[in-house]
Amino acid sequence: MEWTLLGLFLISAILLVFSLLKSYRDSKVEKKQIDLVHVSMMKEINSIQDSIRDIELDIEVVIKEAGIQLSADEKLFMREVIDLYRRNYSIESIAAKKEVPETEIEQLLTPFLKIKDEGGLVANAN
Repeated sequence: MEWTLLGLFLISAILLVFSLLKSYRDSKVEKKQIDLVHVSMMKEINSIQDSIRDIELDIEVVIKEAGIQLSADEKLFMREVIDLYRRNYSIESIAAKKEVPETEIEQLLTPFLKIKDEGGLVANAN
Protein backbone atom coordinates (compact mmCIF):
# COMPACT_ATOMS: atom_id res chain seq x y z
CA MET A 1 0.00 0.00 0.00
CA GLU A 2 2.86 2.37 0.84
CA TRP A 3 4.58 1.56 -2.45
CA THR A 4 1.40 2.28 -4.36
CA LEU A 5 0.99 5.68 -2.70
CA LEU A 6 4.66 6.48 -3.29
CA GLY A 7 4.32 5.44 -6.97
CA LEU A 8 1.22 7.55 -7.43
CA PHE A 9 2.91 10.51 -5.77
CA LEU A 10 5.97 10.18 -8.08
CA ILE A 11 3.75 9.89 -11.15
CA SER A 12 1.80 13.00 -10.13
CA ALA A 13 5.07 14.91 -9.54
CA ILE A 14 6.36 13.88 -12.98
CA LEU A 15 3.07 14.91 -14.62
CA LEU A 16 3.19 18.25 -12.80
CA VAL A 17 6.74 18.95 -14.04
CA PHE A 18 5.75 17.88 -17.57
CA SER A 19 2.71 20.16 -17.46
CA LEU A 20 4.80 23.13 -16.28
CA LEU A 21 7.36 22.59 -19.05
CA LYS A 22 4.65 22.32 -21.70
CA SER A 23 2.92 25.51 -20.54
CA TYR A 24 6.29 27.30 -20.51
CA ARG A 25 6.96 26.24 -24.12
CA ASP A 26 3.45 27.24 -25.18
CA SER A 27 3.85 30.64 -23.59
CA LYS A 28 7.13 31.14 -25.48
CA VAL A 29 5.39 30.31 -28.76
CA GLU A 30 2.54 32.71 -27.97
CA LYS A 31 5.02 35.44 -27.08
CA LYS A 32 6.81 34.97 -30.40
CA GLN A 33 3.49 35.21 -32.26
CA ILE A 34 2.58 38.37 -30.37
CA ASP A 35 5.98 39.86 -31.17
CA LEU A 36 5.53 39.05 -34.87
CA VAL A 37 2.12 40.68 -34.93
CA HIS A 38 3.52 43.71 -33.11
CA VAL A 39 6.37 44.05 -35.60
CA SER A 40 4.05 43.75 -38.58
CA MET A 41 1.68 46.34 -37.09
CA MET A 42 4.55 48.74 -36.49
CA LYS A 43 5.72 48.29 -40.11
CA GLU A 44 2.21 48.99 -41.33
CA ILE A 45 1.90 52.07 -39.11
CA ASN A 46 5.25 53.37 -40.37
CA SER A 47 4.14 52.76 -43.94
CA ILE A 48 0.90 54.69 -43.36
CA GLN A 49 2.82 57.53 -41.71
CA ASP A 50 5.15 57.70 -44.71
CA SER A 51 2.16 57.81 -47.05
CA ILE A 52 0.57 60.60 -45.02
CA ARG A 53 3.84 62.54 -45.03
CA ASP A 54 4.07 62.15 -48.82
CA ILE A 55 0.50 63.33 -49.28
CA GLU A 56 1.12 66.35 -47.07
CA LEU A 57 4.21 67.25 -49.11
CA ASP A 58 2.27 66.81 -52.36
CA ILE A 59 -0.44 69.13 -51.05
CA GLU A 60 2.16 71.74 -50.10
CA VAL A 61 3.67 71.57 -53.58
CA VAL A 62 0.25 71.94 -55.22
CA ILE A 63 -0.67 74.87 -52.98
CA LYS A 64 2.62 76.66 -53.71
CA GLU A 65 2.33 76.00 -57.45
CA ALA A 66 -1.24 77.33 -57.45
CA GLY A 67 -0.13 80.41 -55.52
CA ILE A 68 -2.69 79.94 -52.77
CA GLN A 69 -1.79 81.52 -49.44
CA LEU A 70 -3.88 80.21 -46.55
CA SER A 71 -3.22 80.60 -42.86
CA ALA A 72 -3.44 77.62 -40.54
CA ASP A 73 -6.87 78.79 -39.32
CA GLU A 74 -8.13 79.15 -42.88
CA LYS A 75 -6.88 75.67 -43.77
CA LEU A 76 -8.60 74.22 -40.71
CA PHE A 77 -11.85 76.04 -41.51
CA MET A 78 -11.72 74.87 -45.13
CA ARG A 79 -11.01 71.28 -44.07
CA GLU A 80 -13.94 71.27 -41.63
CA VAL A 81 -16.33 72.73 -44.20
CA ILE A 82 -15.32 70.20 -46.86
CA ASP A 83 -15.61 67.38 -44.34
CA LEU A 84 -19.12 68.44 -43.38
CA TYR A 85 -20.10 68.74 -47.04
CA ARG A 86 -18.75 65.29 -47.86
CA ARG A 87 -20.77 63.90 -44.95
CA ASN A 88 -23.87 65.22 -46.76
CA TYR A 89 -24.57 68.26 -44.59
CA SER A 90 -26.51 70.92 -46.46
CA ILE A 91 -24.90 74.24 -47.21
CA GLU A 92 -27.42 75.91 -44.90
CA SER A 93 -26.58 73.63 -41.99
CA ILE A 94 -22.82 74.06 -42.57
CA ALA A 95 -23.26 77.85 -42.57
CA ALA A 96 -25.28 77.68 -39.37
CA LYS A 97 -22.78 75.37 -37.70
CA LYS A 98 -19.79 77.54 -38.66
CA GLU A 99 -21.71 80.79 -38.09
CA VAL A 100 -20.86 82.29 -41.49
CA PRO A 101 -23.09 83.41 -44.38
CA GLU A 102 -24.30 80.75 -46.81
CA THR A 103 -22.71 82.62 -49.71
CA GLU A 104 -19.27 82.21 -48.14
CA ILE A 105 -19.80 78.45 -47.77
CA GLU A 106 -21.01 78.27 -51.38
CA GLN A 107 -17.88 80.11 -52.56
CA LEU A 108 -15.63 77.75 -50.61
CA LEU A 109 -17.42 74.68 -51.93
CA THR A 110 -17.76 75.84 -55.56
CA PRO A 111 -14.88 73.68 -56.87
CA PHE A 112 -16.30 70.66 -55.07
CA LEU A 113 -19.88 71.29 -56.17
CA LYS A 114 -18.85 71.34 -59.84
CA ILE A 115 -16.97 68.07 -59.57
CA LYS A 116 -19.95 66.38 -57.91
CA ASP A 117 -22.47 67.78 -60.42
CA GLU A 118 -20.32 66.92 -63.44
CA GLY A 119 -19.95 63.35 -62.28
CA GLY A 120 -23.71 63.05 -61.91
CA LEU A 121 -24.24 64.43 -65.41
CA VAL A 122 -21.80 61.99 -66.96
CA ALA A 123 -23.38 59.07 -65.14
CA ASN A 124 -26.86 60.10 -66.27
CA ALA A 125 -25.77 60.73 -69.89
CA ASN A 126 -25.30 57.01 -70.51
